[in-house]
Amino acid sequence: MIDLSVDVRGVATLSLARPEKHNALSQALIDDLSAAAAKIAAGASIRVVILTGQGPSFCAGGDLGWMQDQMAGDATMRRAAARSLAQMLGAINTLPQPVIGRVQGNAFGGGIGMACVCDVAIAVDHARFALTETRLGLIPATIGPYVLARMGEAHARRVFMSGRLFDAEEAVDLGLAAKAVPASELDQAVEAEVAPYLQCAPDAVASAKAFARSLGPVIDESVIARSIDVLIAQWEGRSAKEGISAFFERRKPDWAVTSAP
Repeated sequence: MIDLSVDVRGVATLSLARPEKHNALSQALIDDLSAAAAKIAAGASIRVVILTGQGPSFCAGGDLGWMQDQMAGDATMRRAAARSLAQMLGAINTLPQPVIGRVQGNAFGGGIGMACVCDVAIAVDHARFALTETRLGLIPATIGPYVLARMGEAHARRVFMSGRLFDAEEAVDLGLAAKAVPASELDQAVEAEVAPYLQCAPDAVASAKAFARSLGPVIDESVIARSIDVLIAQWEGRSAKEGISAFFERRKPDWAVTSAP
């Protein structure tokens, strides 16, 4: 469910390869991404990583089947699923190599989390974004530490709770993406981010990245555990059951009202 290739310069391209499912995060895809991250981290010849998706979407968030399985399961199963997602995001976030996000399409929910674990993300200008969890009665918990680290609290609070769509221009304003470019210029813009690293000492880049992370918001095991705990607590409430049921039944949840009186 992924493609991983490395060119002669040591630039790895890690692609989410479920275009028919808009690269939605299934358990299999999460496992593949974790394995790829371990392989990249151990690859002494890999100097830069490009994270992207195949097809029209970067990542549509959680796979519907994966969500149905969690809905039917118990807290233990949900906790295991949340931890596997958290570990995958943590593995990409802590790669020694710089990670350049090539956001070639829409990113929702966990897809925004994927963009936020990149060191820099370049988005195509027609992409749309949303943290959609609250529309389902859930919260963006597992991805939350990375979203807050990227956007900062003030910017994150503009989109973290509302579930609303925002465009690539606002994604840049929020700090989610460094720039938004036409599709015809996306690869050129990504290459402009990659090229400087090829003139730098790889060990110095890795040390500088680790040091920068140590000076930023702490995302350690206690933070990850807390993010899982609050997600599981939300799953156990009525809102999640109603929101997810409504989604699969193609109806509005009972709390949804028209915005205009």
